[in-house]
Amino acid sequence: MGGGHPWVRMEPAFLMFRRRHKLHPMDMVRNLIWPRIGWRRVWFYWMARMGRLPGSDYSLSAGFAFGAAMSFTPFVGLHFVLAALAAWIFRANIVASAIGTAVGNPWTFPFIWIWIYNLGVWLGFDRTREGLSDVDFASFFGNLLKTFLRFDLNYLAESAWPILGPMLLGSIPTAIVAWLVFFLAWRWSISAYRKAQLHRRHARQRKNMKGEGDGSLSAPRR
Repeated sequence: MGGGHPWVRMEPAFLMFRRRHKLHPMDMVRNLIWPRIGWRRVWFYWMARMGRLPGSDYSLSAGFAFGAAMSFTPFVGLHFVLAALAAWIFRANIVASAIGTAVGNPWTFPFIWIWIYNLGVWLGFDRTREGLSDVDFASFFGNLLKTFLRFDLNYLAESAWPILGPMLLGSIPTAIVAWLVFFLAWRWSISAYRKAQLHRRHARQRKNMKGEGDGSLSAPRR
């Protein structure tokens, strides 16, 4: 039977990224800081994984780029949803967009938030502010979530907006540049990986055909 639910067809792509043996929590932390196999091999590992996903070079690289770009926005907790929505609108790979959101993680978020906040202030969101001084982003996002749950518009306007506003303004050019960088890098990488795979496949086929030809020539005559 041809059809089937679309999530069923996507399942092998998710299984591709599942480890056979679970890592100890301390090993996971250590690998985040400095991978045991080195950053170069990590890059080739993820390039191979991405290259095996179904979809065109554009679809995969654009999907990943949308996930990475959304990580540079202050919409914490909505990165997956926004990346998937953008990927769907631009006909990119939704699984790749989910993978791309890994650019934003506990190790990179502090740097991202400081950057987009100060960029927003520098771009002129609030001339009375001179940039980051003593903003506690962890507390800010925690309070922001509570604000939305309580629908507290007063806190949002008086306390949250002076921080969230510059972050929103700074995230726009940052996300655009991040999308372009990741899109170009992944498109080139995936295209090169797939061409190399195709070349190796053709080489194996020629080798097998040559071996079969030699075997037929050396067969004994009756």
